[in-house]
Amino acid sequence: MNWYLAKMVFRIICGDGNHTAQFDEQLRLIMASSKEEAFHKAQLLGGKEEEIFFNRNQQLVQWQFISVSELYQLNELIDGAELYSRIEEKEHAETYLHIIHKKAEHIRFGNTLEILDLV
Repeated sequence: MNWYLAKMVFRIICGDGNHTAQFDEQLRLIMASSKEEAFHKAQLLGGKEEEIFFNRNQQLVQWQFISVSELYQLNELIDGAELYSRIEEKEHAETYLHIIHKKAEHIRFGNTLEILDLV
């Protein structure tokens, strides 16, 4: 069996969908005997995690699984190995840096549930 890193993409639609398109990219570990099996397992997992619910404003929220957009076999786990990188461009750098520092502070002091409120 091998380990694979799969990038799974979901679309988030709130209310009538009249908003800026939102997508959630998730990196998931998948154990499989082949790349084909890993892709299939990730596709099944994504389909099972589609969800429809009402948010706190009573708007319908839909999480639609789009697909697996990337799949990498992990040959060896190395301490400190880079698994994912994405360059962010932000209009307000200081605000972005403030949020990053606040998230780190919450992790450091064990208040990880409160991180969701910062986003």
